[in-house]
Amino acid sequence: MRSAPPPPPPSGAPAEKAPAPRSVTGRVLSVLDAFAGERRRLTLSDISRRTGMPLATTHRLVGELLSWGALERHRNGRYEIGLHLWAVAAMAPRWLELRDVAMPFLVSLYRETGRQQVRLTVLDGMETVLVERIGAPDTGGAGEPVGGRRPAHTTGDGLVLLAYAGATVQERYLVHHAPATGLRRVLAEVEGTGFAMKGRWPGPGDTKSAAAPVRDATGEVVAAVSVVPGAAAGQSALAPAVMATGRTISRALFRRQNGA
Repeated sequence: MRSAPPPPPPSGAPAEKAPAPRSVTGRVLSVLDAFAGERRRLTLSDISRRTGMPLATTHRLVGELLSWGALERHRNGRYEIGLHLWAVAAMAPRWLELRDVAMPFLVSLYRETGRQQVRLTVLDGMETVLVERIGAPDTGGAGEPVGGRRPAHTTGDGLVLLAYAGATVQERYLVHHAPATGLRRVLAEVEGTGFAMKGRWPGPGDTKSAAAPVRDATGEVVAAVSVVPGAAAGQSALAPAVMATGRTISRALFRRQNGA
C-alpha cells in the first residue's frame, strides 16, 4: 500500500535559489541522500534545504518517491525511508552475503561477552556503515541504527577499516576529515596489531570499543567486527574474543566465496 501524496508546499514560502542544473536521476538520489544524517524523519522543508532544491521541485520528487514506496509519510507529517526501498536495498548481494555469513558468529560473540553490544561495520568512502548490530547500547552515541553512518576515525571499527584501506584512502581521509597528527600513528599501530581498542563516538563522553578485521577470500579486509562494552565492562578483556570472531567470520567467508 502506497502512501498518500504529499500536501502542497506551503504558500508564501521564501524563494529558493535554484541549484546548478542536475539530472533528474541526480535530484532523486539527492532526496534519498538527505535521509543519511542523524534525523530519520524530515519535513518537506528539511529535504528542500538539505538538497538545495526549490520547494516546488522537492514536493514533486517526494510525491513520485512516495508513489513508488521509496518514501513513506509518517502520521506526524514528516517523511521517512519507505519499506519498498529498504526491501530492495536489503538484497545488495555483497553485504547480504557478508551479513548472512557473519550472523551466527555475531550471536555467539554477543553471548560470549555477556551480552555486550556487537557490531558489524563496513567502509563506504569516508564513512563507516553499520551492517548489523546485536544488543541494545547502554552508552551514549553508540546506538545508531543499521545503515547508520559515522566518520571512520570516530569509531574503533572505523579505525580498523581505515588501517587496512591502503595508503591512498588514508591520505585522502587525513586531508579531508582529520588532522594527520596522531591518527596516522594510530592507524599504523592498528595495522600492526590487527586490533583497535578505543574509539571516540559522537555524543557525550567516550565510548570504548574493541574491534578486529574481517577478510574475504582474497585476503582483503572488507568489514570490522566490534564489541561496545557496557559501563561496567572493559574493552581489553574482549580482545581475544573479538579477534577470534574476526578470524572465524573470515574463514567462513572464504569457504562461502570458494564454494566450499
